[in-house]
Amino acid sequence: MRALLIVNPNATTTTPAGRDRLAHALAGRVALTVAHTTHRGHAAELARSAHADGMDVVIAHGGDGTVNEIVNGMLGEPSPRAADPSMPLLAVVPGGSANVFARSLGIAADPMEATEQLLTLLSQRARRRIGLGFCEDRWFVFNAGLGLDAQVCEAIDLSRASGKRVTTARYVRHSVKQFFESKRVEPALTLEIPGRDPAEGVYYAFVSNSSPWTFLDERPVHTNPGTSFDTGLGVFAMTTTRVVPSLRVVRQLLARHGEPESPHLIRIDDTPRVRALSTRPIGLQVDGDYLGMRTDVEFVSVPDLLDVVAPASESKRVIL
Repeated sequence: MRALLIVNPNATTTTPAGRDRLAHALAGRVALTVAHTTHRGHAAELARSAHADGMDVVIAHGGDGTVNEIVNGMLGEPSPRAADPSMPLLAVVPGGSANVFARSLGIAADPMEATEQLLTLLSQRARRRIGLGFCEDRWFVFNAGLGLDAQVCEAIDLSRASGKRVTTARYVRHSVKQFFESKRVEPALTLEIPGRDPAEGVYYAFVSNSSPWTFLDERPVHTNPGTSFDTGLGVFAMTTTRVVPSLRVVRQLLARHGEPESPHLIRIDDTPRVRALSTRPIGLQVDGDYLGMRTDVEFVSVPDLLDVVAPASESKRVIL
């Protein structure tokens, strides 16, 4: 089995010693090539070459941004399509601050534990096929959003660029700040969802490809508990920024078996697509990457598209 290990040396929780241990462990099981990213978009370039060169596995060691780049590099421009049997398997050893995609797949958060888990999964030659989402010209693996969370992602990017470490506390502070700033403006979004009347008066909207939406340290945040890599997209949209009803919904998001509901919440856990129209430019993020301001975005689900090295879901198990 030929494998390419793509390492983001600037990822939050990667260390030189950890990267060396990972490469050494993998080299004993696969014909390994190691590549370190040096610039934005480099992971996508490496993944594209890995596909063209017929690699069997591409292993991401970095955060969710690295994973997103690799997926977009392997798959290319989004369009309605089916799984490609020539596509390398995707494996992930977490190295970022949140690692939402890996943890949603059941991969251990600790890089060394995840390495042992990956070696076991490779020896079992097991894989799982998952669906993805796309909007505009980008694939996304776990979530996207308009408004509140996009502005938080922009603020985090600016903090990272200024040399500040990305932490859960920093995410929370930016989220609270952006929430209160959003109270100063009128709702701008209208959502068009198949089989439903257009939903107007939306302040912000989250679109999920899996659950949980994210993690606060070890605590999962569930916006759409019925959404998974085996379903369509989840939609979570709020029509109020009043503090009391918003706090009630936040409490449900953090509950162990919470099912968020509110008169001010639009929630659908399985839809093939959703279009968002805005009366003014509003921020867009994809897998935590801030893409800028938009007024018209369509999010589309593409099922059964990508094979990943991960514990199989109860309903889907594929043996190589």
